[in-house]
Amino acid sequence: MDVVTRAQIVAGLRELGLAAGIGVIVHSSLKSFGRVEGGALTVIEALMEVLTPQGTLLLPSFNHNSIVEEGGAGYYDPLHTPTSNGAIPDLFWRLPGVLRSLDPTHPVAAWGRHAAAYTAGHHRTLTMGPRSPLGLLHRDGGYGLLLGVGYDSNTFHHVVEMSRGAPCLGRRSEEYAVQLPDGRRVAGRTWGWRALECPLDDHPRYAAEMQTRGLQRVAQIGACRATFFRLSDCCEVVAMALEHGRDGFPPCAACPIRPRRVAQTVDSDWDEQAGQPLPNSAAWTY
Repeated sequence: MDVVTRAQIVAGLRELGLAAGIGVIVHSSLKSFGRVEGGALTVIEALMEVLTPQGTLLLPSFNHNSIVEEGGAGYYDPLHTPTSNGAIPDLFWRLPGVLRSLDPTHPVAAWGRHAAAYTAGHHRTLTMGPRSPLGLLHRDGGYGLLLGVGYDSNTFHHVVEMSRGAPCLGRRSEEYAVQLPDGRRVAGRTWGWRALECPLDDHPRYAAEMQTRGLQRVAQIGACRATFFRLSDCCEVVAMALEHGRDGFPPCAACPIRPRRVAQTVDSDWDEQAGQPLPNSAAWTY
């Protein structure tokens, strides 16, 4: 099997359209490349080389509630809690200069120009809302990059859902303990995940529209199929599917799916009118 080098990855990323100074959220599979010389670190360094410190690199560092599953720590610690998003993200958040947000189940890790601005307030907003890290990236004209994975891994479609008030997602309606770097243990809020899968996004029926309308660029990097797109284009396509339905499935407003109820379910602390947590929310204490 041919070995994929950093130079090959850099060349492939530039062929796709990545360039110095842009912002991008990356979802990835290291195995999809085949054998990478230097492993996950090589992929990360290639992304950083292309974007430069003037760009912003975001990766998911989610634990998907594993902190409260059997064997879990019982709390989220941004300095120690691993991510279940794969080898590349799990190395990325541990690197010097990478910042990690404080959402207890779906924190985002970021490096570069806007890393601090994108991650600092994540625990005081909606998990995938317009002022979440991905929401801010969208506001700033950012991009999405899928390395060896499909649109089912595209977390950004949840930003479209939450920004449009999808009734299947709870708004800061689950609570988990967060261990802060200063040693304090605080109550952290996150979304209430839906009780059933979304037929439009969890099985991304909008993916064909992205291809048909020519809203993506695709390149082969080793054995990896890489897909690059503007978040604004993806937002438009996903919003249409949510508003009108697709492939015989109803629009979001007519869908009966609602947030799940688990041991961590609590009353929401979100002030819809103010667009921020209620004054008595623990989020204001850290």
